[in-house]
Amino acid sequence: MIKVAVIGLGHLGKWHLDKVLACDEAELACVVDPSASAQEMINEKKLSVPLFTRVEDCLDLFDAAFVVTPTSFHFEICKTLLKSNKHIFCEKPMTSTHEQAVELKSLSTENGKVFQVGHSERFHAIWSQLAQQSAYLEGAPILSLNRQAPFKGRATDVDVVQDLMIHDIDLILFLLKEKPVTVLAVGKKQRTDKWDFVKALFTFESGAQATLTVGRNHVCEVREVESVNEKGCLRIDLLNRQVLEASSSSQSSEVNKYEYDKRDHLLEEHRCFYNSILGKREDVVVPMEAGIEAVYFVQKVLDSLEMGKMLIC
Repeated sequence: MIKVAVIGLGHLGKWHLDKVLACDEAELACVVDPSASAQEMINEKKLSVPLFTRVEDCLDLFDAAFVVTPTSFHFEICKTLLKSNKHIFCEKPMTSTHEQAVELKSLSTENGKVFQVGHSERFHAIWSQLAQQSAYLEGAPILSLNRQAPFKGRATDVDVVQDLMIHDIDLILFLLKEKPVTVLAVGKKQRTDKWDFVKALFTFESGAQATLTVGRNHVCEVREVESVNEKGCLRIDLLNRQVLEASSSSQSSEVNKYEYDKRDHLLEEHRCFYNSILGKREDVVVPMEAGIEAVYFVQKVLDSLEMGKMLIC
C-alpha cells in the first residue's frame, strides 16, 4: 500500500480525503492543514491519523501527497515534496505562474517520481467514447466551450481564468492535440476585484478556433462543449452527461441524442495516480507537462485581458 498525505482540507481537500480512504492501494498516513477546523473534520470521520500544520514536519511518514491547498501555496509545497523524493498529485492550477511551473519541472527530472496534475474534466466517460464522433474534430473545427455558474463565494483568491477556464484550456489542448498560436480575451470584474467573467478566442495553425467562456456570476450552471465542422455539429452537455449530434451527411433533420455513463472523476484520478506509482500503467494520465502548458495559456489569457489586445502565443 502507498502511504499518502493529504495537504489541505478545504472545499476540494475533503473530497480527496474521502477518495484516499476509498482506495485499496492507499493508506492515509497523515493530514497537513493549519486551520482549526481540520482536527474537527478528522474527529468527525473517526480517523486515527496525525494532523500537522507544516509539511516539513511529517515528510518521513508518507510516500505520496495530494496537494489541495490554495494555488498560491502549490509551488513551495511541491518544491519541498520534490526535493524529498515524494510522488505528487497537485490540483490545478499547478502553480500561480509559468515560471514556477518550469522550475518544478527542472526539479522533477532529478527524482523520477510520479507527478500528476488534477485536471479532472479529462475524466468524463465521453472522452473515451469520442472515437465514434472523432470526425467532428477533424480538419479545422470551430469549438465553443461554455462553463458558468451562479456566484458561490469560493475560490475568490484567484480569478475565473485560474479557477474555471483552466479546465477548458486543458480540454482544448487534449482534444485538438495542438497548441494555440494567438489569443484574444475580454472580461468583466463583477463580484470580486478579479476577473469574474472572461471570454477568450484561441486560434490554431491548422485553422481551428476555440472560444472559451467562463463566468462565476451566471444565472444558472452551464458546462458545454460544442464542435462544428464540415461533418456537422456535436454538442456535449458535461453537466447532464448528454450528447447531441447533427450530421451533415444525414438525409433527415433528426438530431441524434444520447447519454453517457457517470463517473467519479476524483476516484478515477486517484486510481490512475496509484497505478502510475505501482507501475501498472506506463504513462501519467495528466503529466506535469500538461499542467505547465495549462498555466502558460492561462497567463496568456490574463495578459490579453490586461493589455486589451490579441497576443501571439
